[in-house]
Amino acid sequence: MKDFSELIERIDALTVFRPLRNDEVFSAFYHYLTEPTVSNYADFLEKLYKKNGGYWSRYIKRICFFCENVVVKTASKGMMPTSFVFDALTEDLKTLQRIADLTNEDLAPENATVKPASFSTEEIALGKEYRDYLTHVGQRGYGIFAENAFFRLDGKTIVPVGTPDRVRLSDLIDYETERNAVVKNTLALLKGLPAANALLTGDAGTGKSSTIKAVANEYFSEGLRLVELKKEQLHLLPLVLETLGDNPLKFILFVDDLSFTMDDDDFNALKAVLEGSVAARTENVVIYATSNRRHVVKERFSDREGDEVHRNDAMQELLSLSDRFGLRVSFFKPNKETYLNIVKTLADKAKLTIEEKDLFAQAERFALEQGGRSARLARQFIDSLLAKEE
Repeated sequence: MKDFSELIERIDALTVFRPLRNDEVFSAFYHYLTEPTVSNYADFLEKLYKKNGGYWSRYIKRICFFCENVVVKTASKGMMPTSFVFDALTEDLKTLQRIADLTNEDLAPENATVKPASFSTEEIALGKEYRDYLTHVGQRGYGIFAENAFFRLDGKTIVPVGTPDRVRLSDLIDYETERNAVVKNTLALLKGLPAANALLTGDAGTGKSSTIKAVANEYFSEGLRLVELKKEQLHLLPLVLETLGDNPLKFILFVDDLSFTMDDDDFNALKAVLEGSVAARTENVVIYATSNRRHVVKERFSDREGDEVHRNDAMQELLSLSDRFGLRVSFFKPNKETYLNIVKTLADKAKLTIEEKDLFAQAERFALEQGGRSARLARQFIDSLLAKEE
């Protein structure tokens, strides 16, 4: 039986990268080293296969780069770790380099009656690559933010979105003026310049949400991430801002289809952030909200009752919420010309072979049946044609 005692001791001594011991694959690997049986070896490889198809050195590199540790947090603030922390990092990287270099011959159980499964390894310079990564951590991020663009709140915890929308700016048609206003504001955020909270209003299906998601995808490599909050989660805004405040990345807090009633408890939470309360101020976060209403407050007839002065004050307070967004962009339903241009562009991208006259006639009929023109409807129409071709 192979003796892994020295490697076990080195893993036990991991300090900066100690969080790696909680990783499912790394934990199974360690368990195999302590009990090198055929079953434990198979369990380790099964978990590695599920994660990345069996590429061991790549996996070690990945979990090192995404590990949330004291060194990466210090580097993200533009600071250097203390000398003894740096020494611990150096030793940890030596250990992890040895682990990444392990081959099938190094690890496979001896004298097994059944041929052990295998994995792939390749040469990497982990120490050099990790130190290079630290110099760019402000754009690459760390932990869950290193490889994901879209996030949501699960309870009070920020988690990655399982199946994010991959829409890009190049996928969006027309509405250039509206879209450019959002892009310009986002670039200011990325450059560390004053950026405004933005409210995108207008008709349904005109591309408000798609614009925000496309911007997040477009500038991922420059350090932009998106965290979506439901309206009923707005009371958690102070917690979210506190969590993200020290992160080197830039964040869009995305609230889709925003609207309030007069007695909505979440109104004050958003109002405090938009007004820049002490607890809410952070330079790396903006709020981008969409609404199908010009004013984000739904007024009911019952709201008009009561003392006239107090009622007017309350209504003015609520109806002016949209004015507290520094940037307001309106998306309107496309006219016939714009709608047909979107249809034609999408049809060309999809390589549909259909006469333009017939295409436009069907598109207009589709819009009439659905109750009006919109960018979303144009895409649904093209999808319906593609479905018929299959």
